[in-house]
Amino acid sequence: MDGGGSTDMTLAFELEALKRLARPEEVFSDARTWSEYVGVVSDKPTYVVTNFTRKNRIRQDFFSGPRGREESLENVKKQFDTDRHVFIGVDDDDAALAETVDWEFLPVEQAAEAAEWDLGDPEDESGDDDGEERDDWP
Repeated sequence: MDGGGSTDMTLAFELEALKRLARPEEVFSDARTWSEYVGVVSDKPTYVVTNFTRKNRIRQDFFSGPRGREESLENVKKQFDTDRHVFIGVDDDDAALAETVDWEFLPVEQAAEAAEWDLGDPEDESGDDDGEERDDWP
């Protein structure tokens, strides 16, 4: 996906964008080869992001935690001083957010095509942990 550009990049996935990919763990591994930092941001509760990343064996460099997406992206940009900050999202709201916080926006479908990642079945909601039993509790 880097297309010959700088590998000095911070890459943030909206959780919903990551869920649209067939093999998110492979996507993260691939993204690490051409990005300095890779993480997930979401307005979902922290346990939802944690459950998804744990189940998919994703090691992230940052995540939104209890903060909203805008504050998270602003903090990540301050913390990780790279040449580029790219936000992979799913819709116009994500694009508007990226513009607000001065990140480059890339729709997940375009990112998947450029990086040769497979998209998953959009009808398959099995990765959605809203309302599911929490497995991060003892």
